[in-house]
Amino acid sequence: MNILDKITAHKRTEIATAKATTSFAELEKSPFFGQKGLSLKQRLTAEPLGIVAEFKRKSPSLGIINDQVRPEIVTRGYAEAGAAGLSVLTDNAFFGGDFGDFCRARMANPRTPMLRKDFMVDEYQLWEAKGIGADVILLIAACLTPQEVQQLAARAHELGMEVLLEVHDREELETCLCPEIDMVGVNNRNLKTFETSIETSLELASLIPGEFLKISESGLKDVQTIRTLQDVGYKGFLIGETFMKTPDPAQALKELINHTA
Repeated sequence: MNILDKITAHKRTEIATAKATTSFAELEKSPFFGQKGLSLKQRLTAEPLGIVAEFKRKSPSLGIINDQVRPEIVTRGYAEAGAAGLSVLTDNAFFGGDFGDFCRARMANPRTPMLRKDFMVDEYQLWEAKGIGADVILLIAACLTPQEVQQLAARAHELGMEVLLEVHDREELETCLCPEIDMVGVNNRNLKTFETSIETSLELASLIPGEFLKISESGLKDVQTIRTLQDVGYKGFLIGETFMKTPDPAQALKELINHTA
């Protein structure tokens, strides 16, 4: 069993426990649930450099990345530095995040689109996402069937959230892409092996239809890489570890943006 299989299996156990504890109706009582979502797609389309800056404490491949910072401070700093959107991990077992991290970031950034970064395998998680104030949810093709992607994406739209489909190869892209998707994220890190290569984004760029905004994820460390990806049509760049490895993630983002200008 690879790490992605382990994470997915653990997630289904978590969801079963959550369903037994909190009903759909209770999730709908959240003050965030009725609010209109912000559009990450529109924000990235309008920005010359569409950085989606991520708050991530740890990962299975690196262990602890940075556990000395607070989500509300880091994400507010990201937004002030020029991030087009924010991503906050809510998986606890493998990434050290939780709903508290997301909610603190949400309260600190009411006007910035936010992605709930997690392994979404059940509709219940969409209600959770809406309840904590998420504007966008992530669907990882490697965790889902094409039918599940379509169904979850459609339901997310019904709840007023945008959908980012994450793919790792041509097969995932061709089998899981559907009209209900808003953005396609190409993860340069293979979640089964954790090997990273920017070539993944370059190879898939021309295969993503123009109506889907392109986002490159993982392994983005320098200005030249971002410029190369912009040249092949990427409008968004999801970056976490590069910033979170530093004592001041927001400052690291600010320096990247300044060097790209």
